Amino acid sequence: MKALDQLTFDNRFARLGDAFSTQVLPDPIADPRLVVASASAMALLDLDPAQAELPLFAELFSGYQSWQDADPRAMVYSGHQFGSYNPRLGDGRGLLLGEVVNDAGEHWDLHLKGAGQTPYSRMGDGRAVLRSSIREFLGSEALHALGIPSSRALCVIGSSTPVWRETQESAAMLLRVAPSHIRYGHFEYFYYTRQPEQQQVLIDHVLTQHYPECREAELPYLAMFRSIVERNAELTAYWQAYGFCHGVMNSDNMSILGITFDFGPFAFLDDFDANFICNHSDDRGRYSYSNQVPIAHWNLSALAQALTPFIEVEALKEVLGLFLPLYQAHYLDLMRRRLGLTTAEDDDLALVERLLQCMQRGGVDYTLLFRRLGEQPVAEALQRVRDDFVDLAGFDAWGAEYQARCEREPGNAEGRRERMHAVNPLYILRNYLAQKAIEAAKKGDYSEVRRLHQVLSKPFEEQPGMQAYAERPPEWGKHLEISCSS
Repeated sequence: MKALDQLTFDNRFARLGDAFSTQVLPDPIADPRLVVASASAMALLDLDPAQAELPLFAELFSGYQSWQDADPRAMVYSGHQFGSYNPRLGDGRGLLLGEVVNDAGEHWDLHLKGAGQTPYSRMGDGRAVLRSSIREFLGSEALHALGIPSSRALCVIGSSTPVWRETQESAAMLLRVAPSHIRYGHFEYFYYTRQPEQQQVLIDHVLTQHYPECREAELPYLAMFRSIVERNAELTAYWQAYGFCHGVMNSDNMSILGITFDFGPFAFLDDFDANFICNHSDDRGRYSYSNQVPIAHWNLSALAQALTPFIEVEALKEVLGLFLPLYQAHYLDLMRRRLGLTTAEDDDLALVERLLQCMQRGGVDYTLLFRRLGEQPVAEALQRVRDDFVDLAGFDAWGAEYQARCEREPGNAEGRRERMHAVNPLYILRNYLAQKAIEAAKKGDYSEVRRLHQVLSKPFEEQPGMQAYAERPPEWGKHLEISCSS
C-alpha cells in the first residue's frame, strides 16, 4: 500500500490541450476536517487507508496542498438539460485534479467537487455544500456495494467556510474517482460549436483509452457507440431493478462509460411507485422512475446526433434500436434473480409486471418485499408479506402463480434463500437515513455518516445491531423533498 506522496500521475486528458479544459487551481476551504473516507475507494489508488487520518489527507482534498505532478483542470462541455440544449456548461464547481495510475496499470481520475469558481461557474460560487457531498458519497458507495456501475467517492472534507443556498450552509469538498469523467456533453459541445478537428481528437481519445477493443473492428467508431449503448442499457436495467432514481438525467450527467454519474437529488424507492419523482425541481416528471428508460434512450440519441460527422446516420439508428431489447433482457434477468428464478420461461416478464402492479396499488416497500420473499419457503413467505398488500385477491392470484413457477425450479428451499439473499439487499440508502446522518454532521458529529457508510458497504449481509437500518421509513421519511440545489 502507498502513502499519499507515492501516487503516480499520468494526466492523459489534460494533454489534449486547452480546447478541452482550463487549468484552474482549487480554492481552499477553511478549517478542513475529514468527514468520511472509503477504504475500498482508496484501494483503487493503492492508498493505505491509514493515510486518511493524516493532516495531509484533508489538506490535499480541501485545496491547500497539491501533488507536483497533478494538473488540475476544469473540463468544458455542453448538454441537454431537461430536454433543452445548453451550449456551454463545463465543470462549474469541480476540477479534474489529475489521473492516477495504480500498480495494476489502471487509470483513475481524481475529481474534486466543490473546489471553487472556474470559467464555467456561470455566476455560481463553485462550492458544494456538506449535505450534497455526504449524499453523493453515500449514494455512489452504496450503488457500488449493490453491484451497480457507478463512479466512486473517496472522501468528504468538511469546513467552516459559509455558503448560501436557500439558507447559510457550510462548504465541503468531495473527491470522486472514476476511470473517466467524459460525458455525452463533451461530444455535444464540439459538435454544436462546429469544431470537427477537436471532436476527432476527443473520439480518438475515448476509443484508444476506454474502448481499445473496438479499434480492431471494421468500423471502430460505430463499434464504440454500440458498446456505449450496451453499457447504458445494462446500467438502466440495474437502476430499474433496484429502484434507483437518478433525478437529473441531463445528457451532461451521463458518463461515456455507462456508469452512474453526477449525483444530485437521487433516491431509492421506498413504497413502490412507478411514477415517483425524486427531484423537487422536476415539475413535469421528466426524470421520474418510469421515465428513466425512455430518457436513457433519448440521451443516447443526443449522443448519436453529435457523432453523425463520423458515423453514418442509418448505422447509428440501427445501433440505437438495440437499446430497448438489450435493456429488457438485462432487466428481466435481474428480476428473475431477485425472485429466485434460475431458469427462463416465456411468461416471466408478465409475472414481474403483475407483482409490480399489486405493489403499486398497496404502496408496498420495494426493497423489503424481495428480501422477505427469500427468507422462508415460498408458501410461508407469501403468507408473511400478504398483509402488506391492499388488493389481497390480486396478490393471492399472483402468489399462486409465483409458487407454481418456483415449484418448476430445480434445487431446494435453502438454495433459493441463499440465491435471493445474495441479490436482494437488506440495507438500502433511504433518504431519511441520509438526512439523519446529514443533520448530525452539520453539528460536527460524523459518526452516523461513517456508520451508515459501513452498513451500506455490506447491503446483503445481516449485521448484528443494525436492524434499525433495515426498517421501513417513518411517514415523514417518505416525503423528503430533494432539489438540485447543492
